Amino acid sequence: MEASRPDLAERIDRGGISLPTRGNRKLEKLLEAANADGELAARWYMQQVTSERLGMSDHSRVHIQIVANIALRILRLAVRGGIVPGVVADHGLSERDAEVVVAAGTLLHDTGMGIHRVDHESYSLFIADRKLRELLAPIYEEPALTVIATEALHCIIGHRRRGEPYTLEAGVVRVADALDMAEGRSRLPVERGEMGIHAISAAAIDSVSIEKGTERPIRVEIKMNNSAGIFQVDDLLATKIRGTPLEGHVEVIAAVEGETEKRLLREFRI
Repeated sequence: MEASRPDLAERIDRGGISLPTRGNRKLEKLLEAANADGELAARWYMQQVTSERLGMSDHSRVHIQIVANIALRILRLAVRGGIVPGVVADHGLSERDAEVVVAAGTLLHDTGMGIHRVDHESYSLFIADRKLRELLAPIYEEPALTVIATEALHCIIGHRRRGEPYTLEAGVVRVADALDMAEGRSRLPVERGEMGIHAISAAAIDSVSIEKGTERPIRVEIKMNNSAGIFQVDDLLATKIRGTPLEGHVEVIAAVEGETEKRLLREFRI
């Protein structure tokens, strides 16, 4: 007898997102609202469906969880290092409001993937414009509601390759998205037999750690099993850092672990 397939509701991951809120009640309320939102869970499901159709690395709720945690980590290190968030400098709001902007931006930054991969950042905007107001309405009143939502929209459009983020918050989301490259995530395409430079270089990344820097506020250490990972660091990560308020404030150290490099492919044919 043929096994029954799970229905659509069972296919959708309702695990929610967890973040270190550190007593930020506004951030806690945002997470509570997001985790209770069935539409948002379905949006995360659909962006992963597109990713699987294209043979890309994971873009599910797990990706959102990782990026959001990285983004908050980078933001807090940047603030400790004296870098002023846009909502503080331009609107007189607080650093805790900046955390809400970053979290809100990461929660919705890839929702447009459910529509199409190409220009998905722009598609994310018309989904996020309404959804952000719904999620933030219990937390903020006007005009702060519109200001926070708009700053989060800037984070979303700013994460694309030529996004030109103007604020620290948008730069943080952009860089955090690029740092979801650790083992077990970025190597998915190569396990499917894909042998292009993007897949091979991604499989060369073993781990990523983000700490307080010695010469700069933020230090990113990337451990590789093969020097092919430099492509990920230089072409993808460095590109995401350049032109943002984080430029000059992040030191990136990438190194191959051990005396020998892991063989990632036997041969390459065109």
